[in-house]
Amino acid sequence: MATAVATVWRADRRGTLVAGGLALGGALCGLGLVAASHLALRTVLDTGDGSGLVLPLLLIAVLTAASGSIGVLTGLHQRVLGERVAQAVWRSLLTSCASVDLVTYESTGFLDRLERVRGNAVSRPAGVVTAVFGLAGGLLGVLVLGGALLTVAPVLVPVLAVGAVPAVLLSRRASRAEFALARRSTASMQRRGYLKSLLSHRVTAAELRAFDAAPGLLARHDAEDAAHLGRLQAHVGSRRRTALAGLVTAAAALGAAMVVVVWLATSGRIGLPDAGAAAVAARLLGGQLARVFRSLGSLVEAGPFLADLDAFLADFPARDTTGARQTLHTGLAVRSVSFTYPGQTRPALDDVSLDVLPGRVVALVGENGSGKTTLAKVLAGLYAPASGAVCWDGRALGRDDLRASTSVLFQDFLRYQMSVTDNVAVSGGPGRTTDPDRVAAVLDRVGVGDAVRRLPHGQDTVLGVELGEGGDLSGGQWQRVALARALYRDSDLVVLDEPSAALDPRAEHELFRDVRAVLGGRAAVLVSHRWSSVRLADVIHVLHEGRVVEHGSHEELVAAGGRYAELYALQADAFGG
Repeated sequence: MATAVATVWRADRRGTLVAGGLALGGALCGLGLVAASHLALRTVLDTGDGSGLVLPLLLIAVLTAASGSIGVLTGLHQRVLGERVAQAVWRSLLTSCASVDLVTYESTGFLDRLERVRGNAVSRPAGVVTAVFGLAGGLLGVLVLGGALLTVAPVLVPVLAVGAVPAVLLSRRASRAEFALARRSTASMQRRGYLKSLLSHRVTAAELRAFDAAPGLLARHDAEDAAHLGRLQAHVGSRRRTALAGLVTAAAALGAAMVVVVWLATSGRIGLPDAGAAAVAARLLGGQLARVFRSLGSLVEAGPFLADLDAFLADFPARDTTGARQTLHTGLAVRSVSFTYPGQTRPALDDVSLDVLPGRVVALVGENGSGKTTLAKVLAGLYAPASGAVCWDGRALGRDDLRASTSVLFQDFLRYQMSVTDNVAVSGGPGRTTDPDRVAAVLDRVGVGDAVRRLPHGQDTVLGVELGEGGDLSGGQWQRVALARALYRDSDLVVLDEPSAALDPRAEHELFRDVRAVLGGRAAVLVSHRWSSVRLADVIHVLHEGRVVEHGSHEELVAAGGRYAELYALQADAFGG
């Protein structure tokens, strides 16, 4: 509960105080209703004819209206406050995710925890807000009404309190069951979400239709839905029985309190006005107790999920990942770098060394699984080597600084549902102003400027047909936009992983005809399966099972007759060259 209150307080202190004031106002209205009821009954008994009832009845009407109004205002206020809390929770989670290193982010354990937190904890802030202030208002009501009842019929307080004990025990049981269901359902929710994405995403539509795969996937989705529904029905059945038990105990406690009131009145222990006031107070107190334990139950239920979120944020704390950009003077040196993926025994990189000089193009080639992309991610500051070092101008550079000093384009680049300008300028880094003229220049440099100008709104056109106003580009044009994104970043080293994968041979030839002009004097590391591209590099490094087994120019490697010459000959034969 303390975690929930702290979460609400951090999100909006002023809003929390306003909500507290509304809760206090509701409690005072309840006390006023008890006092007004007592006054009305005493007036009837004292006058005998009901004269003088105008003021008590007017007070009851005003207080009833005020209590209802406070309830409406509280609901509206909590709606806004709930949104503030939800935004604060999401901001914390997203900031934490943005700070996690790529190796951790790609691990199954991290993704399972993230899915559980994202699917459960972050969906509860609005309910937590309601529960926190329901609890606060209920406790104020219990204190005020309990105090009033103690002055009239103190024996009623323990009767109502004892009747509320089962509600506390049932709430704790329900919270444990809810969290257990969430843990059991995490993997199923991931599978269901994945199948929903497959069946509804634009990117998958063509292949699903080509292979008539949708019916089989729908059957899998239906099976996952049925299994989840079975678990949910069993859980809801248990919760229903728990809720019914709580209602029965609450009704029994209120009924017992009313019996005590009748006994006190008929035995002459209290007068009729006090009995009437006690009955009203007992009814209101019973309602406030129910509110307290209902809210407490919600908070107890949310507690494990919020604790799960707190543990996630503690294990993966947000940090400033902004590095300092470095200018490349003498070159980048990779020295005895090794890297092994978590859970693997064979290293993806094993004692790799190479140099990248300013303004030079270095190519990485090799068969699938040879370590090319892993090495590219190490060079880009996305992976930290297990041993060895990446030195910038002779000095070992940390991952954040290395990442800030490097620009990268991977084959599976993102297609942002944003304007062309934003698609390119997103690589500029935090706090940097977008320069539309510079965006236009880099689009022209990579050969997609004319295509962008033909879009409905030019560079301001939103890309992606999922949005009503969006336009779209061909696969090759998208790849050129992604290349422009890499070149827009102000860095002296560019890492290009399959930059021409979506280009046809003619477009690829045009792009690499003057590769140095495209790069604008930057040093580059080029990963490619296309030998027509890599032969333009100054130095080619051939990787095999995580090690550099050959290096040299295209002509030197062909003449050496080693692995490069073998792979080059195979590709040349395949393409008739």
